[in-house]
Amino acid sequence: MVIVMDVNSTKKQIKEVTDRLNELGFRTQLIHGVKRIVIGAVGDRKAVDLVTLEQMPGVEKVVPIMHPFKMVSREAREEGTKINIKGIIIGSRKVTVMAGPCAIESKKQMSDAAAFVKKAGAHILRGGAFKPRTSPYSFQGMEEEGLKILKEVSLETSLPTVTEIIDEPSLNLALKYDVDILQIGARNMQNFRLLKTVGQIDKPILLKRGISGTIEEWLMSAEYIMSEGNEKIILCERGIRTFEHYTRNTLDLSAVPLVKQLSHLPVIVDPSHGTGERSLVLPMSLAAVAAGADGLLLEMHPEPTKALCDGAQSLPPSGLQQLVEQLRKVAHAVGRDLS
Repeated sequence: MVIVMDVNSTKKQIKEVTDRLNELGFRTQLIHGVKRIVIGAVGDRKAVDLVTLEQMPGVEKVVPIMHPFKMVSREAREEGTKINIKGIIIGSRKVTVMAGPCAIESKKQMSDAAAFVKKAGAHILRGGAFKPRTSPYSFQGMEEEGLKILKEVSLETSLPTVTEIIDEPSLNLALKYDVDILQIGARNMQNFRLLKTVGQIDKPILLKRGISGTIEEWLMSAEYIMSEGNEKIILCERGIRTFEHYTRNTLDLSAVPLVKQLSHLPVIVDPSHGTGERSLVLPMSLAAVAAGADGLLLEMHPEPTKALCDGAQSLPPSGLQQLVEQLRKVAHAVGRDLS
């Protein structure tokens, strides 16, 4: 449940309500909205008389939450969450574009990619240092050396960065090299130990939907992170496994408006993994923004035919430029912007 505090409630009143809930065995978390403060409370509702709680000074109302996910629900926060990444606000009127290679391969490759990303008008540089692959014989990433390169290129271009972590050692290395957004990949969506760990740090988390994850399971994974105190969560729809074999995955764009109804968290879309086909990335990117996505996560490689990972779905520099130009028109048509 959530306890909505009156707009004029005092710090003392908020503390008294929080203390009372803690005494009754509830786990509590303050959620600071634009117009009000909400106390999220997780526990046995039978342990408290809701009428008595509503009568406490400073309380406007008590709202039971029927969904299994509590903190990430719309009931907990009516307005959408906005996440500030070095001045780039994810979840605002502006659509955020994250682009770059699936895997970091060399300093030159990343420098070239970053230059193209910046020229095209994208906002955040992606690059994978740790690559969990289906085959143990596939390229697994440059690991720490890759993070060093990502950091150097970020400093040279002033582009914020996003990279995937796969376990606690990779998390610690990503923190060492000051990655701006930590990505939890589809394979780790239900790695609950990792989710709880990133929930205890002050970094934005990009949480991808699992390959067979339902929307409820995806939001429950976000709940794991938020229940540990980290509210900076970006959800990423990246396609799910279905019977279809013409695409790598089935990109579920209906998830975008649905999740925005259920949750206050920003939602972005990865059409590269969602389709696995370069020719489909542009139309699905346009459709994603038209559906209400707050941003895109795109794979772009300076030379896709030479890519060590996911070259078939990676845009060339000219493709990224064309996508951003067309995306600007669609964003404007639905009341959004890119810059």
